Amino acid sequence: MTFNQERFDRLIQKLEVFANKQPHLYKLHVAFLASLGYAYILLVLAVTLTLLVGIIFLMLNAHSIHASSVKGVLFLLAFALVLVRSLWVSFPPPTGLPLQPKDVPNLYSLINEISSKLQAPRFHHILLTNDFNAGVVQRPRLGLLGWQQNYLIVGLPLMLALPPDQFRAVLAHELGHLSGNHSRFSGWIYRQRETWYRIIKGLQQGGNEVSSLIFDRFLTWYSPFFNAYSFVLARKDEYEADRCAVELTGEQNAAEALINVEVKARFLERYFWSSIYKQVETEIEPPKMTYMAMQQALSQRLHQEITSSYLMEALTKKTSNADTHPCLTDRLKALGYIFNPQQELAIFAPIEISAAQKLLENSLEKFIAHFSQAWREEIATPWRQKYADFQQSIATLKDLNQKAKTQQLTLEEATQRAFLTFEFDGEEAVIPLLEEILHRHAHHASANYLLGQILLNKQDTTGIEYIERAIEQDSSIVIEGCQTIYYFLQQQGKINEAKSYQERALNYHELILKADQERSHVRENDKFESHNISDLEVNKLRQQFSHHPQIATAYLVQKTLQFFPEQPFYVLALKRKVSFLEGIHETDHSKLVNSLLQENEFLGNVFIFILNNHLNMEKKLKRIPNSIIYQNKGKK
Repeated sequence: MTFNQERFDRLIQKLEVFANKQPHLYKLHVAFLASLGYAYILLVLAVTLTLLVGIIFLMLNAHSIHASSVKGVLFLLAFALVLVRSLWVSFPPPTGLPLQPKDVPNLYSLINEISSKLQAPRFHHILLTNDFNAGVVQRPRLGLLGWQQNYLIVGLPLMLALPPDQFRAVLAHELGHLSGNHSRFSGWIYRQRETWYRIIKGLQQGGNEVSSLIFDRFLTWYSPFFNAYSFVLARKDEYEADRCAVELTGEQNAAEALINVEVKARFLERYFWSSIYKQVETEIEPPKMTYMAMQQALSQRLHQEITSSYLMEALTKKTSNADTHPCLTDRLKALGYIFNPQQELAIFAPIEISAAQKLLENSLEKFIAHFSQAWREEIATPWRQKYADFQQSIATLKDLNQKAKTQQLTLEEATQRAFLTFEFDGEEAVIPLLEEILHRHAHHASANYLLGQILLNKQDTTGIEYIERAIEQDSSIVIEGCQTIYYFLQQQGKINEAKSYQERALNYHELILKADQERSHVRENDKFESHNISDLEVNKLRQQFSHHPQIATAYLVQKTLQFFPEQPFYVLALKRKVSFLEGIHETDHSKLVNSLLQENEFLGNVFIFILNNHLNMEKKLKRIPNSIIYQNKGKK
């Protein structure tokens, strides 16, 4: 059973009504679904044990040993072993800097205090990361069988951004998900959602063919259905975790922590890191103590215009079914916290002592140096490349400006000049250059789009017309363009007009999903037509295939599409030469396909499959004109 967003939203609406009218029955349904997953695992285990017992029984009661009996026993034993192995999906541990009690006693003391008050399980590991986040991760030691190992992950940027009481509220919220004080059932369901998410991810990344055969079909049905059915409860659990924060830290600290996190996350992403990366324009090496600069930036009062803008954006965001987390406004309302704009200055006052300073104590300097050095080492090579590219771009812009004084630039040169001018000199400088391009070519997609964005930034509604023209010429920017117009109209208070663009973006996204689904497979009942690839490209493919003697025949066609037929979907079907003794193995098919993909970049946009097990498909492809592009003349 698959869910698109529209179907998911409808189901959530029904379940919200069901949960409010009959909460006990709703929880019973959720509990049944949660248990069903484990029942399936137990069934797989039972089958495995039965096979093992059967093997032992056969061995103990065999009067004589025949070759067929040995083969049967070996087959059952191998199957049982692979079956057991498929249950042992490995879950890699979270990454981060391990924190020891002797290094950060205050942090451990706080965590133990909160865990005790909330009756939350103890943590086996506490990790410090470079993320602006905090969270709890439960890693099952026995794969699908459970036995959770608890990790608490805290981000250094988050600790630098919040005063101690607000950070305490964040920790209380995270540990509240595991609390035994409130709804144990809600907490259990919360953990089941996380566990099944990790199980599916683990099977996709580390599973084998047998585990895929056993679990894929079940999980394809079970996971989205359980996710949808437990969604309402999971969202309630977020409110419950917020109430845990209020109980331990008070309404004001819990609410102001929510506000601060929303604003300072945006500040770091859009302002701080932007200013750091801008240094690549003048510095060949990345800065040394980035996290020291972060500490200084977060401890000061943020610029009022910036904070007001980020806060307004956070407060106007609406709760959606894309995430179980409610929006900021709904969370504040649930806490009974009435936000007064006059309180804004107090909330974002300079931090005298941050949570990092109080809880990490003397180790803070060491951690700042560690993350600064790690970031610098990771970014060093791309930074130097970006610096070189930047210097080259400056030289290119200088040459184009000089050339423009004596002759008219080509359209391509004029476009390059405009975008480089925008990058180096900003919006005002590029406007006349964009207008000049559009005077020459009114439907130029990128020029229309950039000018439209600039005009909307200047609160000029004519920017919508330019973005619409760009969308007409380039379908790849439909969603981004509609979202840009949506946010502009929303800021203008034109809610109905804004909603129409939001719906347009969603509808187009649905089309893309359908198109992706249509292009994700090739079946015998699909319709095909002759390809329109150039002779030059086809000859390159023939030459490539000649270096692979195992390729007997190659068919190249394109699939007839319902969605975006103007974007062809090419299908390459290969028939391999396979001896009787060699047999047909999927691994050999994969090796051939991977080898071809590495040799030819063009094939990265082509659906490739092996024909040997699809005789009816081969008959169908033969009937399409010019479909055979290669035949091995040595074939007997």
